[in-house]
Amino acid sequence: MGGLHWYVWRRLVRDTTAPGTVGRRLGTAVLVAGPALMLTVFTGDRLGLPFQLVRIVAWPAYLWAAVALYLLIGVLAGEAVRPALARWLRRRAGRQAATVPAPASEPVTVPDDAPAQPPTATPTTDPGDVSPSEVTRRVFVARLVGGAAAAAAVGTVGYGTYGVLRGPRVKRVTVPLAKLPRSAHGYRIAVVSDVHLGPILGRGFTERVVATVNATQPDLIAVVGDLVDGSVDDLRSAVEPIGGLRARHGAFFVTGNHEYFSGAEEWTEHVQELGLRLLANQRVELAAFDLAGVNDVTGEEHDDGPDLAAALADRDPSRTSVLLAHQPVFVDEAVRHGVDLQLSGHTHGGQLWPMNYVAELANPTVAGLERYGDTQLYVSRGAGAWGPPTRVGAPSDVTVVELASRQA
Repeated sequence: MGGLHWYVWRRLVRDTTAPGTVGRRLGTAVLVAGPALMLTVFTGDRLGLPFQLVRIVAWPAYLWAAVALYLLIGVLAGEAVRPALARWLRRRAGRQAATVPAPASEPVTVPDDAPAQPPTATPTTDPGDVSPSEVTRRVFVARLVGGAAAAAAVGTVGYGTYGVLRGPRVKRVTVPLAKLPRSAHGYRIAVVSDVHLGPILGRGFTERVVATVNATQPDLIAVVGDLVDGSVDDLRSAVEPIGGLRARHGAFFVTGNHEYFSGAEEWTEHVQELGLRLLANQRVELAAFDLAGVNDVTGEEHDDGPDLAAALADRDPSRTSVLLAHQPVFVDEAVRHGVDLQLSGHTHGGQLWPMNYVAELANPTVAGLERYGDTQLYVSRGAGAWGPPTRVGAPSDVTVVELASRQA
């Protein structure tokens, strides 16, 4: 990370400013303070920093993380543009010089009795010297490319942050299920994942998410993990509006990996106090289908891992089964147990392009609906954001999954 920041500093600050100037000092200060704040936030828990202090530092730290990513991409893209722009400026300067006529020289008369003048030495140019005009062109190119990279990075992060803070949009998906009875045709499940309440996204954001979900008037709400980033004591007020989720058949909850980072035992108790029904390797038999939920795979490190066999024990295999599992990678287990539909989150759809390509390496599906054998997997991009409150190319969503009976 230090090397990448040095590279960005070199292109954006050193190449565009003179030593000792205000611009050089200010640019250097920003590119030192940004990563320092990032490290402070990332290690805040280990350092035992007060939550209120982390909240203050988190905004500039996480926003800088997003800006730094796009500064790096912009500077790398500028490397391809820089030589072509420099050549064009050089040719343009040469054409202008060729069109300017040389001044006419006046004849010089030398008297016959004038003493002989010693020969004038012809100045030589060191091949390694760079003319002032060439230096000026280099600085101009560096400033043009650096300015474009900075403007693009700030604009991209600004728009992506606005998209998160305004709250998730509703996405609707229809999923046909072969064993679903006609009576359940059109049954709506609101899938809420990856809200990530913490030092940045707080109570106001929770209220927007709850209002968005309730406005869809779902039959059932599935909160599929990563609700929080922090302890119950720190986030009690922020998470309180979750108790306002309303659906005909209630709201259900399964753990995500971030619950285990934040104290899963305390959080599973607290969400139940707020009115959510916990499915910890359990299932509930609804009128039209079986709804099962498993702990996140991170729970294996805490002796609290997923157990789908226990959740599906003694069920009637002729009934439709819907599984809540935070991580899409659990679909392999779902296929082995004959699950009809798995609802997941975790990936954020990549959150910040081009990180979606990295997410594809670790997840069978990054976003959307796909089929694996007889099992269908739907992955939500999530309602919130982790780290930077910013999304680029992966808008946040609350998904209404509408079940369709093939008998209808």
